[in-house]
Amino acid sequence: MMIRILTSALLTIALAAPTVLAQEALQRTAVDDTLFAAAAADSGTAEVSLSQLGVQKATDPELKKFSQKMVEDHTRLNQELKALAAQKGIPLPPTVDARARFCAQSLAGLSGEKFDHCYAKAQLTAHMEAVATFEAESERGQDRDIKALAAKALPHIKEHLMMIKPIAMKFEKETSSSRASTIER
Repeated sequence: MMIRILTSALLTIALAAPTVLAQEALQRTAVDDTLFAAAAADSGTAEVSLSQLGVQKATDPELKKFSQKMVEDHTRLNQELKALAAQKGIPLPPTVDARARFCAQSLAGLSGEKFDHCYAKAQLTAHMEAVATFEAESERGQDRDIKALAAKALPHIKEHLMMIKPIAMKFEKETSSSRASTIER
């Protein structure tokens, strides 16, 4: 019985080792600079569009201020990325993807606290994804200039993430509290 358990444990370790090594190798694999540029342009354009909506529709002053900063910062980053992509001959998507259009359309139909809550949640998600994307390029990109752009932008995107986290959490807590009081009645 003990031999079966040891054999089973050793077999599990032996089978898991290549998987762990493959995952580590994958994490070290170079990223495609062209795909990064397209993804960054797409998310950056969507960010400006959603943030303009936030400037117009947000009722929370903190969220409105955040939205204005996003318009300014991401417009600047988008311009830098477009110039670099043009210099490198990298085509960028002319419009945002279907997911971003759907998100904007969904948010456009909301107002008041519901808009604020959903917009803050969308911003939190978008910035978590952006941090991961820009980290990957800044660490494993192949083109020195594109990699440098990602590294330069990363602290700003991390700052945006730190700004939106407490705002999004505030709306999450308010929503949870209102649900709890509705249930208690």
